[in-house]
Amino acid sequence: MNDQGLTATEAAARLLTDGPNQLPAARPLGAWRLLVDVVSEPMFLLLVACGGVYLAIGDRGEAFMLLGFVLVVIGMTFFQQRRTERSLDALRDLSCPRALVVRDGRQERVAGSGLVAGDLVLLAEGDRVPADMELTAASNLTVDESMLTGESVPVTKHAVAEGAGKADSRVYSGTLVTQGTASGVVVATGPRSALGRIGVSLAALGGELTPIQMETGRVVKTVAVAGLCLAAGLAFAHWWLRGDWLQGLLAGLTLAMAILPEELPVILTLFLGLGARRLGREQVLARSIPAIELLGATSVLCVDKTGTLTVNRMRVAQLWSEQGGYACDAANPEALQEELHGLLEYAVLASHRRAFDPMESAIGEAGARLLANTEHLHADWTLIDDYPLSRQMLAMSRVWRSPDHSAYLVAAKGAPEAIVDLCHLAPERAAAIAAQVAAMADSGLRVIAVASASFPAVRLPDNQHDFDFVFLGLVALEDPVRPEVPQAVAQCQAAGMRVVMITGDHPATALAIARQAGIAGPGVGLLSGEELGALDDAALRARLPATGVFCRISPEQKLRLVQAFRSRGDIVAMTGDGVNDAPALKAASIGVAMGARGSDVAREAAALVLLKDDFSSLLLAVRHGRRLFANLRKAIVFIVAVHVPIVGLSILPVLLGWPILLMPVHILFLQLVIDPACSIVFEAEPIEAGAMSAKPRSPDQHLFDREILVRGLLQGSGLLLILIGHHVLAAWSGQSEASVRTTTFLALILANLGLIHANRRWTPATRARRAAPNRSFAWIAVSTLLLLALVLAVAPVRALFAFAIPGAAPLALSVFVAALSVAWFEFVKWKGKSNERSIE
Repeated sequence: MNDQGLTATEAAARLLTDGPNQLPAARPLGAWRLLVDVVSEPMFLLLVACGGVYLAIGDRGEAFMLLGFVLVVIGMTFFQQRRTERSLDALRDLSCPRALVVRDGRQERVAGSGLVAGDLVLLAEGDRVPADMELTAASNLTVDESMLTGESVPVTKHAVAEGAGKADSRVYSGTLVTQGTASGVVVATGPRSALGRIGVSLAALGGELTPIQMETGRVVKTVAVAGLCLAAGLAFAHWWLRGDWLQGLLAGLTLAMAILPEELPVILTLFLGLGARRLGREQVLARSIPAIELLGATSVLCVDKTGTLTVNRMRVAQLWSEQGGYACDAANPEALQEELHGLLEYAVLASHRRAFDPMESAIGEAGARLLANTEHLHADWTLIDDYPLSRQMLAMSRVWRSPDHSAYLVAAKGAPEAIVDLCHLAPERAAAIAAQVAAMADSGLRVIAVASASFPAVRLPDNQHDFDFVFLGLVALEDPVRPEVPQAVAQCQAAGMRVVMITGDHPATALAIARQAGIAGPGVGLLSGEELGALDDAALRARLPATGVFCRISPEQKLRLVQAFRSRGDIVAMTGDGVNDAPALKAASIGVAMGARGSDVAREAAALVLLKDDFSSLLLAVRHGRRLFANLRKAIVFIVAVHVPIVGLSILPVLLGWPILLMPVHILFLQLVIDPACSIVFEAEPIEAGAMSAKPRSPDQHLFDREILVRGLLQGSGLLLILIGHHVLAAWSGQSEASVRTTTFLALILANLGLIHANRRWTPATRARRAAPNRSFAWIAVSTLLLLALVLAVAPVRALFAFAIPGAAPLALSVFVAALSVAWFEFVKWKGKSNERSIE
């Protein structure tokens, strides 16, 4: 296998032959199974029962009309559910792991499902192996195979060229690279891989109920049981008072249809599914629904520096040695002075030739540009071994063999204090170097030191300290702050969220970047990892309110910081990208992994994945979270409010001896308004003006809290009283039974549309901007009115609804009643807003 990899044509042909690199889902939710689930819903069973009653009393027209509407509503529900499934399918495509492959001689990232046998794949620390592979090259590679073997200790792997056996030279799909780098050829994909042969199914992943789902389930169950009991009582009362048990049964079924809140599970599924898909379109992958629920409550954002606040495109800014310095500006016409050649030469040698790290890429680019046409670039040197960066030693060394030297040549780079330690420098010299590091770091530069050594070509030592290193100088790199970050940080702070930076960088560098980003300012302190380690938990919690920058922080300390913030009652969103960040991401309220540069381990531990590694994506996710939760609450207010008059108009005529106002066909017509309004109109409603300037909501705030129920009940009760007044007035004016039913129903429909409009925005008129258009509401309003006009215009349909064509005066009265209802809705909204701190 050459290092050019497969061609795109070869890969496409093999993908057609072998199929995608995926494990098949155990129970895909197909169209037929979805249709069965829809038809078996309680609402449709009640409708069928009503149709049976109409047939029993000999009213075939009403029965067939009712069953025809059943088919319409089933079609609408099926369409909405299929839309949700397609949204989830799109999310599964987004969440598919990606692999770095070589095709046509170029490195490119492809979806893991697109890998084929023969692909050349590159692996780095933190990656999840995308397919079974045979290693062609490996450097200090260890792999966690516990998911296959149960063995928790990582296994060392070697390339085939090094004479390793099959077990030692193969890595398997689903296992994790815990250290080192490697390249390998894919030998098995999908169900043919070791993981596929075990039969692990994607359907086994997830499936847990979220807090909102459990709360909704309890509410639906409670209301349904109460409603069915009430419906049975109404049926019995109708039979007792009027002696007609079939009509009593019909009245009871009608009331059960009116009470049953079947919209709640539907809107919850659609809101969360479509909300997750909206985030996906914005390059934010929601791997956990509870993350969406909690986004609006986030009070602390813990972000790292590189790639999140900065552009993650490093470039060498300065070279410095004790003999001189050089500004690596592309506009600098001067050539690099000879005394700095060795510094850059060994910085390049201390980096990987095929660099994954942006810093190493920048060093390689600077070396290729500034050392071109010199003897200081060594493509013919052979890598013998390397000593990776570790928690104990923040420096790495690479051992080379030169064709012209009998001894090994060693290049080291790392944190200046670590390199000074390796070189065993005198205190005075170390102090001078530290002063230069501080001066560079004050400008926001990231500083590393470089050293060199030679070693006899015998057995290499186990520790880097055994080399006799010579200090060469400092390399300062810059990674500028993203231009959108200062404004995004200011928006977070205006929204009541603290932004703190947690980084492994030098204190001065961290503070300079934090100032540029708007995180550090008057009264915002800095805490180093060394200082943090000396604090107990109580002292650390006391330092958190005044500290916004944490530097020289280890992964273990990240975890401790997250736990400390959460112990204070904060809802913490935490960003991370490395293998060692996984515990902190798991411990955070919302773990956020970087999709482009992050490791698979971090992505799997996180609840959100930012496919664009920048801070503005995180702010966008918070904005979506606040919008989603607020719109869910609006939908629930509407559901509560709209059911009150429907239930009231189903019960009162039976108890007061009035003619029946609402029949099953009327309830079904109302469902055509309620379901789309809940699941489409409110979900599509944009975020409220001022929502991102309000404090985060309390994490204990429920969807069905007192404020929501009171608002819904007030709106619905007011509408019910207005409709009762309309009914009494219409009957007193001498209208026929059919005319009273028609105008009351017309007023109810118009009031429902007004109820939707009133609850689209909860911002008072004095503060609200011009409402953004909502096409979904416009379509539903127009469609409802046209359908209502059709019912009144077509005589057979009008007869099935037991309607009569209203006169001008009764029609005007219905419109007036609807307008009066809207005024009541607005009054409740205004009054509720004045009595609460923030309902959004």
